Amino acid sequence: MRLSFKKALLTPASIALVASFFIAAGASAQSAWPNKPVRIVVPFAPGGTTDILARAVAPELSKAFGQQFIVDNRAGAGGNLGADMVAKSAPDGYTLLMGTVGTHGINKALYDKLPFDPVKDFAPITLVADVPNVMVVNVEKAQKMGIRSVADFIRVAKANPGKLNMASSGNGTSIHLSGELFKSMSGIYMVHFPYRGSGPALLDLMGGSTDVMFDNLPSSMPQIKAGKLKALAVTSAKRSAALPDLPTIEEAGGLKGFDASSWFGLLAPAGTPADIVNRIQQEVAKSLSTPVIKEKMLAQGAIPSGNTPQEFASKIDSELKKWALVVKASGAKVD
Repeated sequence: MRLSFKKALLTPASIALVASFFIAAGASAQSAWPNKPVRIVVPFAPGGTTDILARAVAPELSKAFGQQFIVDNRAGAGGNLGADMVAKSAPDGYTLLMGTVGTHGINKALYDKLPFDPVKDFAPITLVADVPNVMVVNVEKAQKMGIRSVADFIRVAKANPGKLNMASSGNGTSIHLSGELFKSMSGIYMVHFPYRGSGPALLDLMGGSTDVMFDNLPSSMPQIKAGKLKALAVTSAKRSAALPDLPTIEEAGGLKGFDASSWFGLLAPAGTPADIVNRIQQEVAKSLSTPVIKEKMLAQGAIPSGNTPQEFASKIDSELKKWALVVKASGAKVD
């Protein structure tokens, strides 16, 4: 007996054929990524370390995938504005975030309410680099006040409570929290001036509008080498290979256990296909291992990584716990 066309479509063989067609079509569409430019959102103003690292990685990804990877600076709210934009973007691999220890380690504890969840709303791709912070001061002001070391700075600050001020790249950044931790451990008081990124904050510090900044080392390194800023110490537990003669804050200021470093990594909106996440991670890791990129980053004070999505997710989890304790101990809070 002949089957009708309608009944034929309901046979197991025909159903399997249709299903395999759609699976193949979906796989083909996914493998076609990227077929248009990809945006890397930097949640701070140009000129800071987040921006520097994004612009180091973007051209390497453009070459690897044959599509433009464009850096898009969306500064505001301590990085929360740009992070929230990515969290709410389509999970299709065309919008990425250069996240930081601020957006994915500190802000959850610092802000009463975040418009995004740093864990649930993102798919970690890879840690790009770990970066120590550096305590830098205005050269002319330091000379006038006799500040040659961290110990000198603490002495002057204690003698002039509230008269010295510190700049940061925004509320909730490691630059801000490094300063808050320094204030708490040294027993001094300084007014905090948050900016929309390291770039504008450094301009005011060099211009004399502010006195000190606990900046990410890569963004301050050119000014330190040019003599436009005076570096007093690094904020990490160990000295930086980029400035081996510069002491740690623990060494120079007697603040035992002081450690406040930064990190930067790529993330995508939650739900982004694992295939896309893994492909980006592999290309970033490959580019960071090339001698040119690796040496350039190390010279700036950044330690390149390129770890797996799982390793990066684990780091974010541990950093959230670590900085929650630091925020509590410092008493810092942002409404």
